[in-house]
Amino acid sequence: MQQAPSPHPHPATAEALHATLQQCFAPKLLEVLDESAAHAGHAGANAHGFGSHFRVRIASERFQGLSRVAAHRLVYDALRPYIDAGLHALAIEIRR
Repeated sequence: MQQAPSPHPHPATAEALHATLQQCFAPKLLEVLDESAAHAGHAGANAHGFGSHFRVRIASERFQGLSRVAAHRLVYDALRPYIDAGLHALAIEIRR
């Protein structure tokens, strides 16, 4: 019998997402904004008012030559542990 994963093995904070993206992409521009408080009461928002809705602005050499969709996929893949743990909404702005 498979054991259920912990509901929040990787708490989503702006700092945690920033560190993960910094490590994966060595970006020349990186902003991670926690917009969760603006979504209080909406679907996917948590009772704490943080950690459910984020905006990422990122520029990295890793995105050169990639379509916007392909660049977004790389960011989603890097943040998969947070998404799997309950990060509800992620707005990604790829900067060139």
